[in-house]
Amino acid sequence: MAVDKITVDKITWDRVGRVTAPGRYMYTFGWLTITAGDLDIWKQYPQAAFTLLAHGSEPDGTIAGEFHLGAFDVAPDASSPITTH
Repeated sequence: MAVDKITVDKITWDRVGRVTAPGRYMYTFGWLTITAGDLDIWKQYPQAAFTLLAHGSEPDGTIAGEFHLGAFDVAPDASSPITTH
């Protein structure tokens, strides 16, 4: 059974130039699709860091330079609020 490899990284609103409209944008790492929902989260949580997901669109599963935003962390630099006793 073959396992597809997916590149995962974090990306912030600042890193994408605080775009204000949904769309497909060219960056140094490839094309990034940003949805209205992604922007809504960034407007509410400007420091949120999304998981950057690369997906292959080629038949052999290679990465074709297309990315979208996945799960997000609203306070990526904050310490964990969970404490143990």
